[in-house]
Amino acid sequence: MKTWRLIGDIFVEDFNVSQEHVDAALAEQKETSKRLGELLQSRQFIDSALLARSLAVQYELTFIDPIPDETTADDLLALIPINFAKQYLIFPLGRNDSQLQVAIFDPTDSRPLNDLATLTGAMIEPCLATPEEILRAINRVYEKHAGGTNEVIEEIEDRDNSDLDTPFEPRDLLDTSDEAPIIRFVNSLITQGFKERASDIHIEPFEQELIVRYRIDGILYEVHKPPLKAHAGIVSRIKILAQLDIAEKRLPQDGRFRVRMAGRDMDLRVSTLPTAYGERVVLRLLDKSASILSLEEIGLETSLLKPFEAMINKNHGVFLVTGPTGSGKTTTLYAALTRLNNREKNIITVEDPIEYQLPGVGQIQVNPKIDLTFANGLRSILRQDPDIIMVGEIRDRETAEIAVQSALTGHMVFSTLHTNDAAGALTRLVEMGIEPFLAASSIVGIFAQRLVRTICPHCKETDQPPEELLREISKECSLPPGSTFYRGAGCEKCMQIGYWGRTGIYELLKVDDDIRELLLQDKDAATIKKAAVKSGMQSLRSAGLSTALQGITTLDEIMRVTQEEV
Repeated sequence: MKTWRLIGDIFVEDFNVSQEHVDAALAEQKETSKRLGELLQSRQFIDSALLARSLAVQYELTFIDPIPDETTADDLLALIPINFAKQYLIFPLGRNDSQLQVAIFDPTDSRPLNDLATLTGAMIEPCLATPEEILRAINRVYEKHAGGTNEVIEEIEDRDNSDLDTPFEPRDLLDTSDEAPIIRFVNSLITQGFKERASDIHIEPFEQELIVRYRIDGILYEVHKPPLKAHAGIVSRIKILAQLDIAEKRLPQDGRFRVRMAGRDMDLRVSTLPTAYGERVVLRLLDKSASILSLEEIGLETSLLKPFEAMINKNHGVFLVTGPTGSGKTTTLYAALTRLNNREKNIITVEDPIEYQLPGVGQIQVNPKIDLTFANGLRSILRQDPDIIMVGEIRDRETAEIAVQSALTGHMVFSTLHTNDAAGALTRLVEMGIEPFLAASSIVGIFAQRLVRTICPHCKETDQPPEELLREISKECSLPPGSTFYRGAGCEKCMQIGYWGRTGIYELLKVDDDIRELLLQDKDAATIKKAAVKSGMQSLRSAGLSTALQGITTLDEIMRVTQEEV
């Protein structure tokens, strides 16, 4: 029989923790009554892995790291609520006829083990793992085994619910069990959208059918056809979540709500629109726990990174990011602000909506209901002595004028415009009513971008594009002899699409003396672009071709996203 060992001795003797650190923690323990391992971990003398290993030695248990992706106790997932598993940090690993192996972190707490033994009728064999590893396994497996949307659709179709044909009242949706399939269907739509990396969920009623589509990597895919009779209930459920007026079906409405999914916070923006066959609903999914990308992570190559940083580091001026909706303009601006953010600068933004929280940055949410517009917010910002201002979008002449005036009075202003290319942004400002000499003297640079789908790495293969396609792209870009292109054949990982994820292609226009002169002469965007390319600017299509030649994306994808370049 082995002698019981104190945890402090195990730290020192088995894992080389300093005796002085242990003694200091023991002295503090007398005053706080906290556990020794907890005190050492709070002082960063040990980490959770070392603590778990030490407890495994003390209690003579097996230490597991990592927890396997596949377990033999999947049938228990339906019995053990996810809240219980997370609260007690317990995860089933495997079972046989009489024994159940589980991963735990705290071997001193026998309550969850006793509950599990009562629930399953099995003898419990505990193993030790870190809290982080147990939570990772819980999130991964519970997300994987969440109820499928198709199962709920079948349940709705099988039920003889005539009340589905009529609008639901809030009380019916929240308080009765009859609408449980509707609630589960909405939950599973969001869960599946999250798992399949959808940025938007579209719920669209037509005369004879109801269609649900996901936007994945910028392309819409039809995924479900729920019964048309469920449309009113689905819309009402989403409206309740977003705190919208479920009785108002004649006017568009906008709202938002938050959910937690697999340990990650999701922010959902909801838009409803009345159509001939009922309300159309679009949900925009934003992962609040996703980190803000850096300039390198958004795909900015070294050749563009240095001039880009030189422009954004100026003391005053306007820097514009252009592109269509959904091309990643806001992500680029956040990356730029993150690069500039330090305690020496006062950075304030006015956005609609605030998509990500930027630590150390003052962010203002536009609210037209109380007349807090981009223009009014921008005026208020100027009274706060900012060094850097970010305006979510220049939508009208008033906002454009204030942005230009702010740049001329010593502020650095970042904003976005909806134009096809960088040169088009200059002429768009003039069309808005900005005097050419003001635009020419205030704008320091314009950054145009597109998002292209990247080839799935699991089914990537060489490709020979049609000669017609090669001739078309060679009209604008020089094609190196013997060029090799690639494509995705389609596999289970990418849902047979051949693409997985997206990256950016960019063009950066520096507003130099030549460009200013053309603007003052009221030249069109095409003339300005030709001059910029002659000065060394790489066009979007040329940047896309370079990306395709590197095997990152396909030539078809480049032609699709840059078709307005011709």
